[in-house]
Amino acid sequence: MRFVITGEWDRNTMLRVILLFFLVFVALFWITNWAVMITKPGLTPDSIAEYYRGDPEAEFGAPPRPWAALAEQSHTHLFAMGILVMTLTHLLLFLPTSPKLKGWLVVVTFVAALLSEGSTWLVRGVHADFAWLKLGAFLVLQASLLGLIVALLVGVARPGRNAYNDTAKGRR
Repeated sequence: MRFVITGEWDRNTMLRVILLFFLVFVALFWITNWAVMITKPGLTPDSIAEYYRGDPEAEFGAPPRPWAALAEQSHTHLFAMGILVMTLTHLLLFLPTSPKLKGWLVVVTFVAALLSEGSTWLVRGVHADFAWLKLGAFLVLQASLLGLIVALLVGVARPGRNAYNDTAKGRR
């Protein structure tokens, strides 16, 4: 991060290449998020509720997702999403954008990630109507991740300005 702060970002092609490759991985992660959601629980509140709560009226009585499976899923998702969101939002701080916009994007992304994971437990253990929260949190999380990816790709493509230089020169 020293390179971004000192302005060496413009001259450090390797750092920009590393960030570009990281963003390619994040974009592929974003795509597979959609694939998993579409093929597993689905994109409707009813299919989400059925996936987590089961369906005793189904032909072979689809059982609810086991609590141990939810715990295992949360164990990996909470850590991975925390690291991913922290990394992306940290990099966002160096872009020459409005501090208000940055603040909103940071909060929305973290809250959506938490709600996406937490709503799984609410659907399974409290009520099927929390499937609406699960779907909404997923969509907001995906939108905010896409926004971060695009903003950072623009920053990689046009490294001439950064948040630290803009602040020092009175620009925002």
